[in-house]
Amino acid sequence: QVQIVESGGGTVQAGGSLRLSCAASGSTFTIVNIGWYRQAPGKQREFVGRIGTDSTITYADSVKGRFTISRDIAKNMVYLQMNSLKPEDTSVYYCSVLTSRRLYWGQGTQVTVSS
Repeated sequence: QVQIVESGGGTVQAGGSLRLSCAASGSTFTIVNIGWYRQAPGKQREFVGRIGTDSTITYADSVKGRFTISRDIAKNMVYLQMNSLKPEDTSVYYCSVLTSRRLYWGQGTQVTVSS
């Protein structure tokens, strides 16, 4: 089992920045990668980015150059630094943890970008 706690959401003006945090605990030795997804009202959940245990990082085209994923291995934390935020980035952001057995989801944190 893996437990996930997200934090860091909020409201920011366009052009601003926010940093989301994802804390994983439990059977963290089984983790394959940790990712971020987002879901806006009325839309499907979409991939934002992920980091593998080999430190390989992948981003969605829509956030490349604006968002940065990093991790603190010792703390089992993964961060999503979001810069140059746009109103279309407004969504609930979810942390996902893929293990050798299954995919886990966090509870989600709201990010609202005002124009």
